Amino acid sequence: MTEVNNALSPHGGKLVDRVLEPAKGREKAKKAKIKLPIDGSRATEIMSIAYGFFSPVEGFMGHKEVDSVCKDMRLTSGYIWSIPITFDISESEIKAKGLKEGDTLLLTYQNQPFATMELEEIFSYDKTLMAQKVYGTTEEKHPGVKITYACKDRFLGGKITLINPPKINPPFDKYWYPPKVLRQKAAELGWKKMVAHQTRNVPHTGHEWLMKGAWFASSADAVLVSCVVGEKRAGDYIDEAIVLTHDALGQTGYFRKGTHLTSILLWDMRYAGPKEAIFHAIVRKNLGCTHHMFGRDHAGVGTYYSPYAAHEIFSQVPDLGIGSVLTLEWWYCPVCGEVTYSGLCGHDKESQAFSGTLIRSIIQDGVKPPRLIFRPEVFDLVMESGEKYGFGSPFVTSEYLAKRNPVITVPAMEV
Repeated sequence: MTEVNNALSPHGGKLVDRVLEPAKGREKAKKAKIKLPIDGSRATEIMSIAYGFFSPVEGFMGHKEVDSVCKDMRLTSGYIWSIPITFDISESEIKAKGLKEGDTLLLTYQNQPFATMELEEIFSYDKTLMAQKVYGTTEEKHPGVKITYACKDRFLGGKITLINPPKINPPFDKYWYPPKVLRQKAAELGWKKMVAHQTRNVPHTGHEWLMKGAWFASSADAVLVSCVVGEKRAGDYIDEAIVLTHDALGQTGYFRKGTHLTSILLWDMRYAGPKEAIFHAIVRKNLGCTHHMFGRDHAGVGTYYSPYAAHEIFSQVPDLGIGSVLTLEWWYCPVCGEVTYSGLCGHDKESQAFSGTLIRSIIQDGVKPPRLIFRPEVFDLVMESGEKYGFGSPFVTSEYLAKRNPVITVPAMEV
């Protein structure tokens, strides 16, 4: 485990805050002459920039910034950064809108004014090079590479301002903690050390012990569960089930009161393995975490990265400014009759890994598993979430993707 001295310092030394109240936002919107609609992924990235999750990034990256991130894993300012934050656009859209450097753009979402962008640069970048440098592969079956190749041929660079803050819809509203808010809450609770747990899964007891082990190892005051809410694929757990079940671990006493907090991060996973591990650490550093846990296959996919690639990369970034808690695996040992850490007992051959495929099949069958594998309160809530939010299933289906309640709603704004 690595330690740091600059506890709670945001990346770059200062939290970015580019959010305007609606009255001021309306005035700024009037100055923007060109409207440009954006999709949900772009909207949530704008929110992450504006609220400071991506500090010190203040907008979509220009050519030099993208090139530096891809080739050197650093911003041009010298701060570590591992995944480019880009705004792609087609040549035909540029011509149709008459875009030129120096313009102020009004970005609209859900047919409402959402943000402005000071257009500093219009540029091209080699997407194959970007894929190779960020993901270590150019194979399109890699989901991150697929996202990169799907980008249009040109990119816009420039600072953004969120002028019409959206409403976070239930059940996510209770777990929306922008960095400034979370830091205030941690101060009120007297937390000087927080260890982050990144997740996109419903928690089984292996996850629970991963959190508890990192909590003990870091001597933290609390565990911050940061649930990734973003683009989903068929078969994933629905976002509502993930957030609610993690919260249940604290609410039902599996963590002592005042030592566990569930939050959300609006982000489409890139599955960039070690590079995404660095990105996750930076975001949680901005949230005020002093440590971040990393287990097996963190943010990986398929066989593109070694099981502990996320562990290995932290030896290359000693100046990141957040402690890394590098853990092996938690197993269920039928001989010991308990959950145990890799190497603690001598029954490695008998020990059983927490298979996500097996657990998903158990949930699909509706059979409550042993509490040593799945807490009963968590299982019950998984099933309830499926009925309430997932149209009968706790897993993403085409119906869920088509009909789910949106995570955010942009309020009406007259300009």
